[in-house]
Order: sequence, then C-alpha cells, then structure tokens
Amino acid sequence: MTHLEQDREFLFCQLDFDNVRKILYKKSGIKLADSKDSMVYSRLARRLRILKIGSVTEYLKYLEANSSEEQSFINAMTTNLTSFFREKQHFPILREYLEKHPGKRRIWCAASSSGEEPYSIAMTVAETFGSFITPVEIIASDIDSAVLDKAKAGIYNLNSVTDLSQSQLKKFFHRGTGINNGKVRVVPEMRKMVNFKQINLTHATWDIKSQVDVLFCRNVMIYFDKDTQIKILSQMVELMPEDGLYVAGHSETFTNAGHLVKPLGKTLYRPVKCK
Repeated sequence: MTHLEQDREFLFCQLDFDNVRKILYKKSGIKLADSKDSMVYSRLARRLRILKIGSVTEYLKYLEANSSEEQSFINAMTTNLTSFFREKQHFPILREYLEKHPGKRRIWCAASSSGEEPYSIAMTVAETFGSFITPVEIIASDIDSAVLDKAKAGIYNLNSVTDLSQSQLKKFFHRGTGINNGKVRVVPEMRKMVNFKQINLTHATWDIKSQVDVLFCRNVMIYFDKDTQIKILSQMVELMPEDGLYVAGHSETFTNAGHLVKPLGKTLYRPVKCK
C-alpha cells in the first residue's frame, strides 16, 4: 500500500484496505489491485460523510451490521468507464451478424454501466432494421443500481454525444431546453428497446433466459481472478447457441478457456458446445 497521508479526513489503515478488498471480493467477485488504496479511500469517504462515520474501520462495522448498506458499498467500489460506441469496431460486426441471422435474436450487454453501451447496441439494431420495432431483444445488466437508474433515464451531457453523426443525434436523442439545456435524452422508442436488470455476475443464477445470441461482456472480466472468469464464462456459454457471438474488451483474452470459446478474431469468440 502507498504511504498513508497523515492529513486525511478519515482514519484509514492497511488493515482497513485489506478488509475492504476481502469484502468486495466476497460480495462481487471483484479483485482490487494493491495500488487501489487511494481510490478506495476517496470513494468510501463520500459514504462516511453521508453517514457521519469517523473512520473506515467504523464504516466496515456498520456495513457488517446493516445489510441495506451493501448496495451502496458495491456502487461506491465499482468502476463505470464507458462512452457511446466505445471500441467502435464491434458495432459493424454486430450489424453484419444480425444481417446474416435474421429473425428473433437476443442480445445481452452484461455490463451496461450508465447506458451508453446498450444504447449504442440499440442504435445499431435500429439502423440495421430501419426501425425501432425489431425482432431483437436487448437486455442490459449491471451490479451497480445507481448507474442502472441513470441508464434507464437515458439523460446525458451534450459532450458525451459529440462523436455521433447528426443523423444519429436527430433520430435517437431529444435535445434539452431550459434547465435541461446542454443535455440530451434518448428518445422513448429507443429506451423501450432495452430491458435493464440488476445482475451480479458472480451469482450462481441470473435472471436471463437462454438463448443469448450475442453477448457483449467488454472490459468486465479483467476485474475478476482467473477462476471467477472461467465460472462466469462457463455460465454464459451455456446460454448461447453454437453460432452465437461473444464480444470481449480489448484487454481481455481467453487463452485458458479453449474448452468454452474459440476465437473468431481479436476480442471476438464463438461458444464451444459439447456434442
């Protein structure tokens, strides 16, 4: 752990950091690196101020005694870095898949964060079919309840949509006025295309029906250890057909999971189904 600053607002020691890591791993499967002590402190400090608790040690005792605090703890600790059409090379591939596999399909975005990724998927689907009414079901999930609320609302700052085309802005967003000046909102027709769910990927069961034809799980597995990755990937593959498409993030590879998925190219995989 890095040197602890003496002028911190709240008491925070190595043991606190170790305990936070253990609790987070137990509750979410996320494994924090040794270097994340400053991040942990800054995020927990907000909860301590709200709860008027004087130290992280006291907070962890409060967390243990109050199950209602668990979601706020998880929300504070999870990272939500996203943008519209992030890793944009995947969206033409999605369109091509839908064109080659017409008919009823289900897409699962397994880490929806604040909604930019599932709405990028929805835009791609709508553009592929030339309509908001399509045979494609889109499910978007996250462990963080706060970002799911933001995703459902579909309200974003204008600077978050600067890379979209004018036609996309016109078709898929309403520009805010008055107190909402400088913001945009996803049009109702597109919000209806996405079904948001709160799901913890480390749980033994998920509220997801098979089959899932396309699974976006990008830049999520990097937060889990290898055993947890294999467990989650195995559950996901069970939901997918032989011609399914698994989309990973740029920093994720599954060289140790050849029995579950086979590569189709960089960050793209197909399920391995046992005969």
